[in-house]
Amino acid sequence: MALTSPINVVLAHPGDALSRGSRVVYIVVLGLLVGLGPFTIDLYLPAFPVVAEELRANEAAIQLTLTATMVGFGLGQLIIGPWSDKVGRKLPLILATAIHVVASLGVALAPTIEWVLVARVFQGIGAAGGGVVAMATVRDLFGGQPLVRMLSRLALVTSLAPILAPVIGSQLLVLVDWRGLFFSLAGYGVVVVLLAVLLIAETLPPERRRVKGHSTVGQRYRAVLSDRVFVGVALIAGLMFSGLFAYLSSSSFVFQEVYGFTAQEYGILFAVNSIGLAVSSQVASRLMRRFAPPKILAISLPIMAVAGFTAALTASLDLGLAPLVACTFVFLSCAGLSFPCIQVTALAPHGAEAGTAAALLGAINFGLASVAAPVVGAFGTESAIPMGLAMGITLTVALALLWIVVRPLRSTVIADTDAHAGGGH
Repeated sequence: MALTSPINVVLAHPGDALSRGSRVVYIVVLGLLVGLGPFTIDLYLPAFPVVAEELRANEAAIQLTLTATMVGFGLGQLIIGPWSDKVGRKLPLILATAIHVVASLGVALAPTIEWVLVARVFQGIGAAGGGVVAMATVRDLFGGQPLVRMLSRLALVTSLAPILAPVIGSQLLVLVDWRGLFFSLAGYGVVVVLLAVLLIAETLPPERRRVKGHSTVGQRYRAVLSDRVFVGVALIAGLMFSGLFAYLSSSSFVFQEVYGFTAQEYGILFAVNSIGLAVSSQVASRLMRRFAPPKILAISLPIMAVAGFTAALTASLDLGLAPLVACTFVFLSCAGLSFPCIQVTALAPHGAEAGTAAALLGAINFGLASVAAPVVGAFGTESAIPMGLAMGITLTVALALLWIVVRPLRSTVIADTDAHAGGGH
């Protein structure tokens, strides 16, 4: 079928009508949309010390620019998600990405740290469109195991992009200054919106925008927030992102200023960590054929908590670089295993309000994570101890929520999401 024609085939899952080649195109373009947010947040992590020096800002102020973007990203999703359920996926995507492009240029030309902070909020709001629309589009098209596979592919990007972004940023810094990174982000925004307009169909036709009991913003939010399991896994995801962003926001200073890494060596470290994350995110889709996603989380979350606390312990005992890197590798590999499980558990039962569910999941993720970066920064980056403690504590709380709220032993494998399309678990 033509990629640019509306998908209105009467099927249980409209995506079943797509050819293999069309599915590959969807994976690539939706992956680029999902990656826009993490790249916007993390591309300039290796430039933190340089930005601080040029704009005469302290470390806390620089880390606050990370928080500003995540706050904007969370707010943007809460607006764009329900809006996309009402008017379709394409218009919100185009307008949001246009805001992102303008804001990226604003950061690139900013004369002071205050200007950077304001522009970063709008950058986050604009980047939110890609993430929400991509997740909602997948839920519009697929159900059952195809949904699991597609969400696992997007989870790979969601998990891998925050790790690859600093790698790419560190290499770009060889060619451009930190402002050039934001000109690059503006270009990225232009490219992805053009690809989406040309290659991705409108997946929410008018007749599917008004479902009984799910037609208003309030009804959509009520349907999602009344689902105990959704609320639980969304909070777990937010705590996982908090642990991840505690690492991301601190590691640039820790590895470059404490362990003497160059920006390029720091990027190579992230590349090594990304290998485990990429492999584990794809292993998750295979595991979910046999095990309910919350049961997989019951294994991965405690390992992440132990890895975080062990990182803090190795730093406090001054055991050197290798044990610390090993702990971060384990932490990130388990994160790659966990994110697809969270996305499937959260989105599968909410086909009638896919945009709203994706928006709430993302807003909670980045809302909680936006708190982690400045808190860790307040305790200093002279060692890896605050970073490791933040990783361990957030995952310990996430594990408690899994057993108290989600209750993984009661979960079963999701064989077909249509049975749950309108409500909770």
